[in-house]
Amino acid sequence: MSTAAAAGTWKLGDLEVNRVGYGAMRLTGNGMMGNSDGTPIDRDVAVRLLHSAFEQGVNHIDTAAFYFSPLRSANELINRALLSWPDGVVVVTKVGPGRDPSGEWFTMARPDQLRGQVEENLRQLGRDHLDVVNLRRNGLDMASIAEHFGALAELREAGLIRHLGLSNVHPEHVAEAQAIAPVVCVQNSYSVDWRRADESGMVGLCREQGIAFVSYFAVSGLRREAAAAQERHTRVHTVARAHGTTPAQVRLAWTLHRGPHMLAIPGTTNPVHLAENIAAGALRLTEEELALLDEPGETDA
Repeated sequence: MSTAAAAGTWKLGDLEVNRVGYGAMRLTGNGMMGNSDGTPIDRDVAVRLLHSAFEQGVNHIDTAAFYFSPLRSANELINRALLSWPDGVVVVTKVGPGRDPSGEWFTMARPDQLRGQVEENLRQLGRDHLDVVNLRRNGLDMASIAEHFGALAELREAGLIRHLGLSNVHPEHVAEAQAIAPVVCVQNSYSVDWRRADESGMVGLCREQGIAFVSYFAVSGLRREAAAAQERHTRVHTVARAHGTTPAQVRLAWTLHRGPHMLAIPGTTNPVHLAENIAAGALRLTEEELALLDEPGETDA
């Protein structure tokens, strides 16, 4: 059985992780855009799934305090799983957006509110400090991140946070943040179908600066956290058939092939899909296959 180590490792600051991680959002039964909402799995089943991920070499978990549904909290489930697991799992959370207890979204947190969000993550995860905290930029209404990132840098100096990262940002935001404190990762949407991070130069910028680029929605294509219902073209299927793998595995392998600094955090509640996602780290695509996947083609509407 392949383990997450097959894809190689990268460092988030001084924390070395396998490049195939796990995104915890789906454990709650709640999707950020509403197109993956469903009944959450049983708590004990969720903990066993997380333990299975750890057993298969996953040591990088992505979460957030705002990953919750009426019945489940991703942070609570991770806390439970880690209580009976040895040290060595790096938990990466994010702050900026927020939701009230009923699930309604707040506007972007003010810089002075970020400490409360960090402390909320600490309480839910049962930790004295957070391994990595990403500042999640809230779209077009946030041109500058300096004040927010500066507030997190102060919490890092105070010992509440070990390392800082960014999410949903552009290259100019990385430069802005790097002038304040080191950035260890950038977490943006990126996939075979969704390559804005190539167009903006973000993937190359992270490579040059030794920053991990953490791809989310790497499997789902243009429909975000919903499963890809229709492929952009037949090329992904062609490559999958050649290797006897699934299209999702090809998508993950393509992402990892974009550079040694590329990480992926696919999420699932299905143990079979979990094993497949992890095994994708061992899938080696040929230059011809990569060229085929990179050819221009029609995208889904």
